Amino acid sequence: MLNFQSLLTARNLRLGIFIVPLCLLSFGYYLQYFEGLEPCALCITQRFFLFTCSCLGLIALLHKPALLGARIYALIGIAISLAGAGIASRQLYLQSLPADQAPACGPSLDFIFQTFPLTDALSILLRGDGNCAEVVWRFLGLSIPGWTVIIFIGLAVSWLLQSRINKAV
Repeated sequence: MLNFQSLLTARNLRLGIFIVPLCLLSFGYYLQYFEGLEPCALCITQRFFLFTCSCLGLIALLHKPALLGARIYALIGIAISLAGAGIASRQLYLQSLPADQAPACGPSLDFIFQTFPLTDALSILLRGDGNCAEVVWRFLGLSIPGWTVIIFIGLAVSWLLQSRINKAV
């Protein structure tokens, strides 16, 4: 009989850290290409942090670090996860504003990156605009950034747990 504790290993956590963001990214691309939901600037930024977290999980999974390495991966992974949660929280804040207080909709991402220097483009990307304030999809009462905050917090906890478990292999 399997118990939960036997499944909770650093390797399995790293595998989850690798797979869960990929599944979420796949779902995001499904919503974009099959349901017609165009991602805003903050959505794209959240995708970047999910992808980065997933890549770090894969590297940690393949590396099989000892305790010190696991803790270094955890620090980096937690930082990435909290940054992603911060971006998703910014979008939740924009979505909570009354329509007359939401920022004006901005230009497309292509236009921003073609027109502005990289530092200005990144600043615009991280602030979001009126497109980011629109709620176009909900599941169990939460919008996409609401679920993304929960996922990023779960990823941060997973990074912490994988560094605390002594079975680093």
